[in-house]
Amino acid sequence: MHKGFLKAGHLPTLFASFLYFDLSFMVWVLLGPLGVAIAKQLQLDPAHKGLMVATPVLAGALLRVVLGLLVDRYKPKRVGIGAQLVVIVGLIAAWAVGVDSFGATLLLGCVLGLAGASFAVALPLASSWYPPEHQGTALGLAGAGNSGTVLAALFAPGLALALGWQNVIGLAAVPLAITLAVFVLIAKDSPATPAPKPLAAYFRLLRVADAWWFMFFYSVTFGGFVGLASSLTIYFNDQYGLTPVTAGYCTAAVVFVGSLVRPLGGAVADRIGGVRALTALYAVAACAFAAIATGLSTIWLALPVFIVGMLALGMGNGSVFQLVPQRFRREIGVMTGLVGMTGGLGGFYLASSLGYSKQLTGSYGPGFLVFALLAAIALVCIASVRRRWRTTWAELYGAARV
Repeated sequence: MHKGFLKAGHLPTLFASFLYFDLSFMVWVLLGPLGVAIAKQLQLDPAHKGLMVATPVLAGALLRVVLGLLVDRYKPKRVGIGAQLVVIVGLIAAWAVGVDSFGATLLLGCVLGLAGASFAVALPLASSWYPPEHQGTALGLAGAGNSGTVLAALFAPGLALALGWQNVIGLAAVPLAITLAVFVLIAKDSPATPAPKPLAAYFRLLRVADAWWFMFFYSVTFGGFVGLASSLTIYFNDQYGLTPVTAGYCTAAVVFVGSLVRPLGGAVADRIGGVRALTALYAVAACAFAAIATGLSTIWLALPVFIVGMLALGMGNGSVFQLVPQRFRREIGVMTGLVGMTGGLGGFYLASSLGYSKQLTGSYGPGFLVFALLAAIALVCIASVRRRWRTTWAELYGAARV
């Protein structure tokens, strides 16, 4: 890591942001790795399974806006502590009362959504400590906390087999509580955090075209990432007949790649520009998911293609957030919430549409094909704004590398 980066910010806060994000994301997608066991006990059809794993994603998307507004007004650390406490209490309550119906899984999904909204806490907390030339790397490292989805896929199916899936829900509160203690001890709000603005000022951002571009671009990259993280255990079990544990391992491998390369995506964008990086990454993602839509015959054919597609999405997440703070540095809290919200909405679309695609057509292919088309549309759109961004941002916003 570059020496200038190590001296530029506050490493304990960067680590705390990563850890908070990581364990929160583990909990956010928990219903996905547990989905096979839950669906078997509650006798859910493919559409209900898709909606079950998509509900936390939707709830997280909507709550990110709320937390983004709170972060700008009350600072990230205070908001993060409060949100984490609510999630811990919710998990313990669900475990104690029991989750015995489809409606109860949706209610639990809403609680888990608050964990997904941690995005709007962790990224502004880390971002506020670093200058523009290190934003891609800093936010890539903090955002690598989406690797928590790997932990869920890796351990939840096996623990469900050994202890019962209901007990896994209660057990998840333990690492969250430990993480919260670390967060309280070492995280620190930056003295450069912008002063709060009137609520109306935030909604004026929705009149800015660039805000909508970022929201769309992230809905494809992060939406694809979290949608797959939530759905692949069920998909591998259903499509290829893998056991829940083996399906979880395959999901963990795919998601690990997407998580690992997020910092790389930010660092590459710092070097060559976020626009150029996204242009290549959307092209790769579109090709990968179009291939998956054809219905690859074995897991050994499908797994490498999923890994390539997830690699592009993971790097794309880091690349988008190399650009956002350059354009909206003083509104980073609410912009993180807005952009994160649409990322979650993209994930909700993918997770739910895969279930409905299977229910209505007997195949997951149409759901993957539409997502491939969205990646192709994003490729066209990033090319259309490329020249304007490069010629105006440096002068107007002091952009470091577009």
